[in-house]
Amino acid sequence: MKSRHKRLFGIGLGLMLVCGAVYFVLNAFQSNLVFFFTPTQVAAGEAPKDGSFRVGGLVKEGSIRRQDLAIEFTVTDLHQDVQVRYVGLLPDLFKEGKGVVAQGRLDAGRLFVASEVLAKHDENYMPPEAQHALDEAAKARSGPMVPR
Repeated sequence: MKSRHKRLFGIGLGLMLVCGAVYFVLNAFQSNLVFFFTPTQVAAGEAPKDGSFRVGGLVKEGSIRRQDLAIEFTVTDLHQDVQVRYVGLLPDLFKEGKGVVAQGRLDAGRLFVASEVLAKHDENYMPPEAQHALDEAAKARSGPMVPR
């Protein structure tokens, strides 16, 4: 084999290895990518039916039901509600009327089965996506502004 052919073979092999590495990195990134949806978007069917995603809003007053380590509660954006089921220990700041983000999947009965629940950490913080969803729901509830 001529040195020119060896060089071209080496470059081709190097490009194939780089392409393979890029493929594996992007594939791992795609499988770990989790999107945020509001209860209104989940009710509208915008959330993935077979994939993992996050839903966030406020824990609806009077919606918490516990049974051992299993808990069911409702997440609301003040416009629509999503029923959530979680098995495990909840954060200490998890309370009714407080902000929450749950990560998981929808089951066949439209129940959100959470694998992780995050609560806001102080009085001034709420995940930006959840705050935006609550603001949008409040605007929608108040109706369109009519000029006088």
